[in-house]
Parts: sequence; structure tokens; C-alpha cells
Amino acid sequence: MRPISYLRVSVTDRCDFRCVYCMSENMNFLPKKELLTLEELDRMCSTFVGLGVEKLRITGGEPLVRRDIMTFFNSMSRHLDSGDLKELTLTTNGSQLHRFAKDLHAAGVRRINISLDTLDEKKFADITRWGRLPQVLKGIDAARNAGLRVKINVVALKGFNEDELFSIADWCAQEDMDLTFIEVMPMGDIGNEDRIDQYWPLEDLRARLAERFTLTDLPERTGGPARYVKLEETGQKIGFITPLTHNFCESCNRVRLTCTGELFMCLGQEDNADLRAPLRANPDSTTPLDAAIRDAISRKPKGHDFDYSRQNVGGQMSRHMSHTGG
Repeated sequence: MRPISYLRVSVTDRCDFRCVYCMSENMNFLPKKELLTLEELDRMCSTFVGLGVEKLRITGGEPLVRRDIMTFFNSMSRHLDSGDLKELTLTTNGSQLHRFAKDLHAAGVRRINISLDTLDEKKFADITRWGRLPQVLKGIDAARNAGLRVKINVVALKGFNEDELFSIADWCAQEDMDLTFIEVMPMGDIGNEDRIDQYWPLEDLRARLAERFTLTDLPERTGGPARYVKLEETGQKIGFITPLTHNFCESCNRVRLTCTGELFMCLGQEDNADLRAPLRANPDSTTPLDAAIRDAISRKPKGHDFDYSRQNVGGQMSRHMSHTGG
């Protein structure tokens, strides 16, 4: 069985934004009874920690819109205290950070990823549909003031944020924040959003950076799929996540759990396992859940099928990004 040390957990499918590449504008959210309760999420994640997971990333939707979510973070901190869990972190849109940053740090969170695709207020409102940039910037300030290390995640979108490549990089350098660019993935109901037109290969983005900076490849990995370079002129570290132009599956050590208890062994495959059923059927024993997790991970594929070649979206997934949690 491939060793899995990194679990990404979606705690809700709900979000206060409607980013065009992640959700439909009029999403049909899941009934509450289908979602794992916070207590069930605790049992589930604790079982994974017992099986060797050392990094736990909380995602959504937007994780901080889930009611009483700090109860879960505070509970998970016991695994940090024991040393069984090495890192507890989250990916957020930043909208609620001004409320939760201090509490997250108190729970043992030290690094967070913030999704932010543009520094232009109007463009931000357009791509998030419901979001407001000043609220996110306020959250970033709160996170940094609370002692959280911030990494900005930018989805590279042709014709949308190409002209902001250097301004975003300069802003992150000035604010001492890490930066990662991500290729847009063919997930969910595309509708009027044409992913081929949006697709900006990161090799092109990297080549554009290299026109201004000297890029040195870094050997480090942080447990995720990003490959890093250093900009020699500024010392800045920039990551690239390239599920389309570079398949990084051979080093993949992570699985994804949805808010309904489905385990996806690969973001680019539909194969999944229902862990909610053994969890709820055996409230006093983790043995059946253990067995279900081990069986699922034994099926983890060697690769995925995302492909934009020949101008068609090969390997497109029907589920929305918000369902799997990124």
C-alpha cells in the first residue's frame, strides 16, 4: 500500500464566494444530514492520523463558513500536542480570516493558503461573483498579525490575470508571502466558462517570469504537488502546480475526503470510497473504518487523465472543485 501522509478534508461544500472555475452561480448545496458532523470529522481524521497521516489540510467550499468550525480545529490540536500530527493547516478565500486568525493560531495552525487570483477590485468581484477584495486583504493582514505564514495561491487564467503576473509577484515579495501559481483544471459544469480559452500553461508563465528574473529550481517539496523556483534577484520562492503540463502523480502522497465522507484517491479520477457508511455503522469501533481506508488507498491510481491537447478537454471531471475540496 502506498504510504499516505497527507489528508485534505473538505468540511463543507458551502462558500461565500462563487468563483467561476469552482462553482456554478446557483449551486445546489448538500442537505445537512449528508454532511459529516464535526464529531464525525474528528473521528475520521483521528483514524487517518492513527494510520500515519502527518499533515491535515482543511478545505471547503470555504471552511471558515462552517458553523462552530473552531471546535474541530481545537479538537485536532491534540494530535499536534501528541506529535502524531506534524501540521494542521487550511486553504481559505480569506473572507473570514479577520474573525478567526487569532483562534486558528491558538489551535496550532502556523501556515495557511489563501486563494487570490487578482489584485484588481473589479476583476476580483467578477471572478468570485460575490467576493469583495478589501475584505480579503483585511483577512490577510489579520492572519499575518496573528503570526500565520501566508501563501497566496493564484489560478493562472489566460486573458484574466496575465497582465498581473509581475504585480502579484512584486506584492507577495514586498509583503513576505509565498506564492504559488496553479493551472486551471477541468472540473465541474463549465457552462459558459470555456476552460480551453482560460487555460494558461505554467510553462508560458514561467518563461515570462524568466524574462525579468533569474529562476533557480529548488529541490524542496512541502508534501503537495508544487515545484518551486527561487527568483535570484529578490530571493523570493514561487511554486508551480501543473496537473496538466506535468503529471506529478508518481510522488503523490495525499488523498482527499469530502464533507460527505467520500474518499477520493486522486483529484483527476472518479474512483472513490464511501467512508461515511462504516463510520456511522460502527460508532464504538474504528476497525471497520480502518479496513475501509486501507482498501481504498490500495486502489490509489498511478496517474490521472487531465489533458487539454488537441483543443478538447480530456479527462474532464463532472464534479465541482468545491465538492472535493481542491
